Amino acid sequence: MITWKTIEIEDRDWMMQKLREDDRQSCEYSFANNFIWGPVYGAQVAEAEGCCLIRFAEEHERCYAFPIGNGDKTAALERMRKEAEEQGVTFRLVTLLEQDKEYLEQYFPGQFEIREDRDSFDYIYTVDKLSTLSGKKLHGKRNHIARFKDNQDWSYEPLTDANKQDCYEMNLAWCDRRNCVWNEELTGEQCALKRAFDHLEELGLEGGVLRLHGDIVAFCVGEPLNSNTYVVHFEKAFAEIQGAYPMINQQFVLHNCQEYQYVNREEDTGDEGLRKAKLSYYPDILLEQYSAVYCGRN
Repeated sequence: MITWKTIEIEDRDWMMQKLREDDRQSCEYSFANNFIWGPVYGAQVAEAEGCCLIRFAEEHERCYAFPIGNGDKTAALERMRKEAEEQGVTFRLVTLLEQDKEYLEQYFPGQFEIREDRDSFDYIYTVDKLSTLSGKKLHGKRNHIARFKDNQDWSYEPLTDANKQDCYEMNLAWCDRRNCVWNEELTGEQCALKRAFDHLEELGLEGGVLRLHGDIVAFCVGEPLNSNTYVVHFEKAFAEIQGAYPMINQQFVLHNCQEYQYVNREEDTGDEGLRKAKLSYYPDILLEQYSAVYCGRN
């Protein structure tokens, strides 16, 4: 039997150790991400077979992440499979990377139906690209930033305890303009952002704030993800202010990501507008992800 629990701040050290052992480039494999989104997706964590196990609540199935760390992944997978079987729910693995897909095909041949999950692909860019925005393809981004800078009364500052409440209120205004109360996904994001702000220092999160005429018009929150990649968890800007989005994007990378090779800007969740925006920066890596459903032994 696997002993599951909700993810708490106290789990950070041991979970981070397991995450470092795998050094994954996918945004889902971040302690902060699982902690802040945990209440939204009913996430629970357990330690078994030397691995970190994470599962998510669904109505008629159990969704599990691939076992994390240097433990016995085969034994961990088998224990999760047996648990789902005993509880009479579908055993589904989500946010699988290419190496996980290959692992299942090698050690559980023919036992899983594996499908590509395009909505979960991570958009990853080089730090150099997002810093310089050089080249013809990104000419439009540079132009938008130039128009923002035409008004010289702008400033950039770190996210701190002193300004995080103002950022949260800016997010509420951003959300109100998009009728988030009727949008389950955006309401969930608002809850996750509140949890992130409440535990900013404990989670090791960093942020940047963009002001125009003294007012906050954009902010960004992220953290180091693995040995060569920084991940951006939240980015908000008033879209009606020309250049606000590309400006906060570039400024945050310039101030926070220079020690890394890549920036992971997470997935698009199937949102067409978000997909178009992320593709407009021409990702250097479109990190493929898969889901797998157990269909039994041959």
